[in-house]
Amino acid sequence: MVIFLDLETTGLELEDKIISIGLIVLENDKVEIKYDLVNEGKKIPPKASSIHHITNEMIKDKPTFKESDSYKFLQLHNNEDVTLVAHNINFDLQKLMACGVRWRGKMIDTLRVTKHLIPECEFFSLQFLRYELKLYKKELQQSLACGITSNIIAHNALSDALVVKLLYDYLMETTTMDEMYELSFKNVLLEKINFGKYKERYIEEIAMNDRGYLEWLLLNVMDLDEDLRYSIVYYLEGC
Repeated sequence: MVIFLDLETTGLELEDKIISIGLIVLENDKVEIKYDLVNEGKKIPPKASSIHHITNEMIKDKPTFKESDSYKFLQLHNNEDVTLVAHNINFDLQKLMACGVRWRGKMIDTLRVTKHLIPECEFFSLQFLRYELKLYKKELQQSLACGITSNIIAHNALSDALVVKLLYDYLMETTTMDEMYELSFKNVLLEKINFGKYKERYIEEIAMNDRGYLEWLLLNVMDLDEDLRYSIVYYLEGC
């Protein structure tokens, strides 16, 4: 069984909570979908609503995550024979764990796999890859095959779970599940930094000419991307 998952939350910080979950489940030739709005007791700020268009009124009378069908389904199938696929899976795992789901099955992170296999991409967000890799061309066909009758809307959990599936299918054209398992938890060596005064400059060059800046990033930016942190340390140690 393979489960494609996406979550929408009240925000991106550690204390933020799940407010919606979308699942697309493949088992042999059978496809099953699940979508739930949930209320974990934390208000949705306007900034988050402006992205996923979920409001506090929409979740006012919704159950907690543990009371949802999606939670019960994940717990029922939480075993080593099931693969969970998500884009930036570490974020999803952290949010699920906060709600009592400690995933014991296999995992694939389409974000990190894409970084390894298609490093030439300018960005790696799910919505960017949706258009960069022309995944949208297969959305209608795939949504009908999965039984999704609503329009595909960015930052809707079920819609994004479908895009994760499309990205997974795209990656499977050039790799295997076994390689994706491996790459999902293997650091990516990045060549360039994508923000700040050295945006689009090579990290190796910065390490040679202004290593103090990179050392400052390591010490002061707590939410520094894991692969960027790995890459900075790699180039600093080599200079």
